[in-house]
Amino acid sequence: MKDGLRMRDPQSITVNEDARLIPVWSIVASVAAFVLVEYYFWAILPGQRTHPGPPIGLRIYLNLSWGLLASLYFLMVGYVSQDAPRRAMSARFWIVLCFVMPGGIGAVLYFLLRQPEVSRCPACSTHVQGDFHFCPQCDYQLSASCGNCYRTVRASDQFCTRCGHELARDHMPARLRVLGE
Repeated sequence: MKDGLRMRDPQSITVNEDARLIPVWSIVASVAAFVLVEYYFWAILPGQRTHPGPPIGLRIYLNLSWGLLASLYFLMVGYVSQDAPRRAMSARFWIVLCFVMPGGIGAVLYFLLRQPEVSRCPACSTHVQGDFHFCPQCDYQLSASCGNCYRTVRASDQFCTRCGHELARDHMPARLRVLGE
């Protein structure tokens, strides 16, 4: 295979590390953005007004809302920077897209277009997507699937829920049957 066509080497993060997907730099930037927005709304903006401002309750609500929105934006960019490599996607491209597209449209695009998580085949260590039934390199069966319509089934199912095919005739590997029990 040519180097340009190879799947990127994904960064692996275990399930226990899922909570650490937001990096420290993103948390620091988020706190700084919140503080700067609040400083602007409470210290700089009131001095530039020529007429009375809105009621204090509305002012507090708007100030906190804009501060939290700016803060969440940096947290989201930090999440994208850690999640994209797990899915063999370019983190730089998606971070730039999140910053360039206004109003969070870049983040919405990321969540709509992101690839499934990538793992390794237990037999040959090839990178495979989470929705693959078989390894594309060694034909190792990664998950239970119907032999007729090739849809995902539970290892404990007797019949396919889509086409009604009897799964016992497919001779599912014993290791997949054990996982279903």
